[in-house]
Amino acid sequence: MATDPEMGECRPPLSSSKAPLLASAASDDHMKLDLAVRRLELFLSLLGFHQSRSPLTLLLCCCAFLLLGVAVPVVSVCLSGCWGDRCKAYEVGMFELFLLASQVAVAVVSLVCVSLNLRKYGVRRFLFVDHDHGQLERFRKEYVKKIQDFFWLLFWWILPCLLVKTAREVVRFLYTQQESLWKSVVILVASFVSWTYLTAIFLSGCALFNLVCNLQVIHFEDFGRLFERDVDVIQLLEEHVCLRHYLSKISHRFRIYLLLIFFCVSASEVGTLFQTTGYSGIINFTNAGDFAVSFLSLVSSVVQVVGIILCLHSAAKISHRAQGIASLASKWHALVTCSTDSPQLRLTDSSGNLQAVPCPMVTNYSESDLESLDNTAVQTNFHLASHLSSYHKRASLVIYLQGNPGGITIFGWTVDRALINTIFFIELSLVLFVLGKTIVFSTK
Repeated sequence: MATDPEMGECRPPLSSSKAPLLASAASDDHMKLDLAVRRLELFLSLLGFHQSRSPLTLLLCCCAFLLLGVAVPVVSVCLSGCWGDRCKAYEVGMFELFLLASQVAVAVVSLVCVSLNLRKYGVRRFLFVDHDHGQLERFRKEYVKKIQDFFWLLFWWILPCLLVKTAREVVRFLYTQQESLWKSVVILVASFVSWTYLTAIFLSGCALFNLVCNLQVIHFEDFGRLFERDVDVIQLLEEHVCLRHYLSKISHRFRIYLLLIFFCVSASEVGTLFQTTGYSGIINFTNAGDFAVSFLSLVSSVVQVVGIILCLHSAAKISHRAQGIASLASKWHALVTCSTDSPQLRLTDSSGNLQAVPCPMVTNYSESDLESLDNTAVQTNFHLASHLSSYHKRASLVIYLQGNPGGITIFGWTVDRALINTIFFIELSLVLFVLGKTIVFSTK
């Protein structure tokens, strides 16, 4: 038997004909994973997430964000309407600046929190796909698939919002009378580019958190399959401690990010609802743009809600997988215990297979068999002690898993269904509070 340095277990020696084929397949999977990680790293670098340690690179990223994310949209909003004291578009312009401030806030939170972690750990350690965190051969294809799903997730969430935003900008372009046609075109392109840039940064941060959680789901599914095989209890315990340690790291890296995103989005939605329901003028899709669209829960508000949904869904998914391990362990413990609880005691041999061992305590013996009974009784006590020891090991593992379920936590609060229900009722209370302050029906 040879030892696989990456798998950490014994494997049979490969034949001369199969060894080159398996080595070639492993090398191909390794190259695909490296290519996928480099593509992800390049994409994050273009958005300003993955920055080198050079101060010049950091300065360029900050300047690009201030130009495309702040200066360009502010100028386009100011040039798209009049700002006099008697201008009807004054309130609409102020509301668009409020929406811009909320978009910039969530983009800044995503950019700062994610980039700090990437600068500290790097892309591979950040995603837990490096050699030090179990980059096993059987996981490489699934790693590549999850990274590809990251790009598809961004594409399918940004595309519909982008189409609605484009329609809104085109309608306003046709409706708004500017001094010059080129001025209107420049305002249209600038607004379109800045909105796409800010939206891509915010949703990329949320999708990256979703990717990190989905990669850990792979390991938890593999850990759940260990109960279907004859694995030592100590190995199960060590594997779960390792997985729980990774979840603790993820929670520590993203807890500030999740809190800030939640507070920023909640404040933005409450402010948007307050101004929308408290506005007494005429609102339509053309003259109000994002004002009417946000009232219909589209574009700006939908993008922020989508980001919150991605974060909460991915965090709750991995938390429920971690909590479900205790149920699998309890079922496994019950099945093994029931299979060994019989007159013929079922024991495991050195290879881990179950064997039936006759129990002499339930057999009738004659007086002539007393000599053989003495020898057998000693062996029975030994097997019984081994059986009880195995039972207590499994029971202790189940108790440990029930007391340490793991999951994504935010300063001690596990992100699961209970926390999501709490967040829902908090948001509902805020909505009802705003509606109570702005919509009042009076009878005369």
